[in-house]
Amino acid sequence: MLEAAVSIPPDEDTVIAFDRVSVVRAGNFLIRDLSWQVELDERWVVLGPNGAGKTTLLNLASARMHPTSGQAYVLAEKLGRTDVNELRTRVGITTGRFADQVPPDERVLDVVMTAAWSVVGRWREDYDPLDEARARELLDQLGIAAFADRSFGTLSEGERKRTQIARALMTDPELMLLDEPTAGLDLGGRETLIGHLSELALDPDAPAMVLVTHHVEEIPPGFTHGLLLREGGTVASGLLGEVLTAENLTKTFGLPLVVDRFGDRYTARAA
Repeated sequence: MLEAAVSIPPDEDTVIAFDRVSVVRAGNFLIRDLSWQVELDERWVVLGPNGAGKTTLLNLASARMHPTSGQAYVLAEKLGRTDVNELRTRVGITTGRFADQVPPDERVLDVVMTAAWSVVGRWREDYDPLDEARARELLDQLGIAAFADRSFGTLSEGERKRTQIARALMTDPELMLLDEPTAGLDLGGRETLIGHLSELALDPDAPAMVLVTHHVEEIPPGFTHGLLLREGGTVASGLLGEVLTAENLTKTFGLPLVVDRFGDRYTARAA
């Protein structure tokens, strides 16, 4: 296994620094002895089969879980020695579970805007005109400004995904975590979302990004680094073009694979 060099404690440009981190539940290793470092200007893709530890990794990176052993820093704050509620406000995250929490009749604009109060479903909060302007700007950036006054429940799956990304960006996070953002989308919806994620990845003012996926075809252009996981451990980590090799992906998924690259996009198939 290849391990990344990690600086502990991290400097101000390091958004994630995990040093020999393990997570154990019921005697089983979900993450085993993992070292990983993400810098401010990097966009990472995390790939691996089911059970590889990808969700656990995101739970650590979003300060929703503490390691069993090792040191874990997020935005220069050490997990276990910081106020995680404050830390979580600095991290934007999209997950497949979020859509189930949103009232179907909630206005799309409010789905995005309520992130300013870290709530789901508008109630009695007061919002500044700047909050509404920010939310509308993000919806426009993601190509769904015309749906601002629609009900969330009337959106297509792809439109819901883009709404969630706009919400995650609402608080101007320092770190953006994307958990399988293209899962469940048809080809058109997937490619549209990948295009928007690519624009975000290529924006120098965008936050550091970590995207979890099962498929190399879903990696947006502009992502710079890759982390391959299997059984909670690192198979390979580093620059994306050096990590996404047939040899590394074969080890990761336990199946002989051929990897092809077309410009900034990748495909993989059984050998």
